[in-house]
Amino acid sequence: MTDATFEDGAELSLFVKAMDADSVPIVSALAQDAVFPITEMKWDRAARRFAILLNRFRWEDRDTAEKRGRPYERVQTLLVIEDAHNVSSQGVDRSDSDMVLSLLSLTFEPGEDGTGRVILTLAGDGAIGVDVECLDISLKDVTRPYIAPSGKAPDHGDDSSD
Repeated sequence: MTDATFEDGAELSLFVKAMDADSVPIVSALAQDAVFPITEMKWDRAARRFAILLNRFRWEDRDTAEKRGRPYERVQTLLVIEDAHNVSSQGVDRSDSDMVLSLLSLTFEPGEDGTGRVILTLAGDGAIGVDVECLDISLKDVTRPYIAPSGKAPDHGDDSSD
């Protein structure tokens, strides 16, 4: 019998929560380069919940895929922001139901007494702002991984991984 390795965990579905500002960069890194049709973005005002069904690149599996010589993967993931009391967007044409958006990052701008704003920065100068009573973000895989249609890992021109 051998000890489990970090790579073994890459095969499992992901579920992470950010309930403080220090945890938001972790969620952001895992959700970076996720793509989603604009129609998969929902704000339930009564439940105070904003959710997006993302097609997330499995960053946590990239090195394992490379080592094992198998294709990169994506997975459908729910990004949920709880206690949302306002949602706004900039540079997003919500009337274009065919639009596919690409998530670059999530950040949190704290307000008073635990309130604040979660900002989802999108490729192409778009952004979504979600005003929250308190920070409660979850990221949960909801399907099995599938082969990334492009066959490639997203590239940001950073050669530091070489």
